[in-house]
Order: sequence, then structure tokens, then C-alpha cells
Amino acid sequence: MTKIVLVATSASELSGHPTGLWLEELASPYYTFLNSGCKAEDVIIASPNGGPVPIDEGSLGDYFFTDPAKKFMHDATAIGKLSHSVPIGDIDFGEDVSAIFLAGGHGTCTDFVSCPPLQKAIETLYASDKVVAAVCHGPMGLSGCIRTDDGKPLVEGKIVTAFSNAEEEAVQKTSLVPFLLEDKMKSLGATYESGDMWTSKVCVDGKLVTGQNPQSSEECAKAVVKLLQNDA
Repeated sequence: MTKIVLVATSASELSGHPTGLWLEELASPYYTFLNSGCKAEDVIIASPNGGPVPIDEGSLGDYFFTDPAKKFMHDATAIGKLSHSVPIGDIDFGEDVSAIFLAGGHGTCTDFVSCPPLQKAIETLYASDKVVAAVCHGPMGLSGCIRTDDGKPLVEGKIVTAFSNAEEEAVQKTSLVPFLLEDKMKSLGATYESGDMWTSKVCVDGKLVTGQNPQSSEECAKAVVKLLQNDA
């Protein structure tokens, strides 16, 4: 049985500024996984602290409130999962979990960077040749991870993407984030790639899948599904 863990932030603020989950980045993957044949009970929504996940109100604005996000907000099962997210430390990342998907939103800049349970989950799955995926600011959760076989950064030598410096500047958050993801990925030894701002860009390197921005969330999830189907 394939289980996928979707991880969202628990943080509602970044340096005193309101933030949270960017809803599209969780809603679109959620339905992509369900449409691929996963049962709702096998798509687990988790967070560092567990409980209600804060939503960045910006992701509910007209331009950003996508069809999957709208569907999610009217889906009792989905909202129930988001309101009662599972603490990441309570999940057994054993044989039953096939993939972890880190959704973004600037809240991740607060609680994905130094989150030992999240780091352990990612490292455990990666070492077991399972799928590790992250979109937009989700790669904040990859920044402290290592490969358990050699102790090197998990992303070293990998082709990755994440929210670009140009996009961070465009949303005027450069001075608020702990570091710029583009720069961080490069400093860790990854080959960073990006597309045009606000267009879909996904990198797949082995079992590591990364997406650049909210517009990449569906394609990022589809890449995860393809990898899981290849393993089936």
C-alpha cells in the first residue's frame, strides 16, 4: 500500500509578517495523488507541530486561488486533514511510506529549516530509495539534510530547483527569509536550475523531485506519481 506524506508549515508568521501555507502547493498535489489512484486515507497531511495548518491569505487571492485550491476549501475530508494535521514526528516512515512532498509558503522559512523530525523523515526515506519532493519554499526542509551513507548534503551533486532569487525579490521577502533558496542550493553543491518567473519548472534527479514555484506544484506532483508508478 502506497502512502504519501504531504508536509505543510505550522508557522503563521515570518519575522512578524503573517504567512503560512501557500494553499495551491498542497491542494494541487493532494488531488494529483488522489487522481492517480491513491485513497484519501493514504495521503497524510502532516506538519511540524500537528494540528491546524495556517493558510497564507495571499494564496486565497483571485489570481492565486486556483481550481484545486477552491476545491480543497470545499472538501470536508481535505479540510479535516488540514485542520488536524499529523505531527511529523508521530509518523513511522517505514515500508508503508513511499514518498514525502514538502509544500511551500513562507511559513516554511520559520519551521522547516531547523526541524529534526522533518530532517529525519527526509533522510530516512532518501536512504531507503523512496521519493523526496519539495516545491517552491518547501526545499527549505532539504537545506539541513544529509545523505546518511557519506554525510554529505543531500542535494550535493543533484540538479534541483526552488524559489528563485528573482521571485523572492519580486515578492519583497528577500530581507525576511533566513537565506535565499537559490543561493543555498548552490552553496550546498547542487546544480540549481530555474525557468522564467511564475512559470512551471520541475527537476527530477533520481528520486529527488523539486519544483520552482506555485505554478510548478501540479507538475512536481505528477513527477512523483511517475516515479512511484515506475517502482510499482
